Amino acid sequence: MFNSELIDTLARELIKAEDTCVTIERFSEKYPEITIEDSYKIQNRVIELKLERGEKIIGKKIGLTSKGIREQIGVFEPDYGVLTDKGLIYGKEELDLSTMIEPKIEAEIVFILKEDLKGPIVTPWDVISATQGIMPALEIVDTRFNSWNFKIYDTIADSASYARIVVGDKMTKIDDIDLSVIGMATYKNGELINTASSAAVMGNPINAVVWLANKMIQFGNYLKKGEVILSGSLTPVFPINNGDYINVVFDRIGSVTLKAKK
Repeated sequence: MFNSELIDTLARELIKAEDTCVTIERFSEKYPEITIEDSYKIQNRVIELKLERGEKIIGKKIGLTSKGIREQIGVFEPDYGVLTDKGLIYGKEELDLSTMIEPKIEAEIVFILKEDLKGPIVTPWDVISATQGIMPALEIVDTRFNSWNFKIYDTIADSASYARIVVGDKMTKIDDIDLSVIGMATYKNGELINTASSAAVMGNPINAVVWLANKMIQFGNYLKKGEVILSGSLTPVFPINNGDYINVVFDRIGSVTLKAKK
């Protein structure tokens, strides 16, 4: 049933929902027979259409890195999405919530690649060798569907709910850092709202990047030099409202801030 025509139609529905901030019905509800492979084909078509209109790929993201969340929605592995430059927030630029549907925030560590990760099998040592450095980041996720209570098929098609990304201004080499024990504290309008450790991301964010690199190879693609890789959220997502100021401080690797327009 999921021929190229239907895949193109659904991809265009997602792009229209993103552009107009008008939600659509979840694909898993509308098409119960959808598979994970179908969902990645829809995601790929979305990216093709975005590239055709001038957007550029800047990296990839890993979603569902929490075992608890995967168990909650009944899947056995993470998923991934593609980042384009439309979502990149620069410097002191404020987040315009009116351009999104129901945005939420995730605090993450990003890897900046200095080499391709082509495999045939990528190991943790390959990731370390290919990484120029890591930086603190905030990912703003949003769903183009009519509920956050979606299934894995929906979020894959929707590029793992990617909407925006802002990174800190400090890059740290990873040669002498144990990435499994980086602490983090999140402040919202000056109030501490959560703390976490990087171990929350598959034991070590490097493991998440290893998973992603090998999954990309499985689909005939690879992670490329210069790409930004969002390795997964250290904490559950939390909402952001007009005028909110978010400050996330990571042990040893710096901080990242974001202000939402009033």
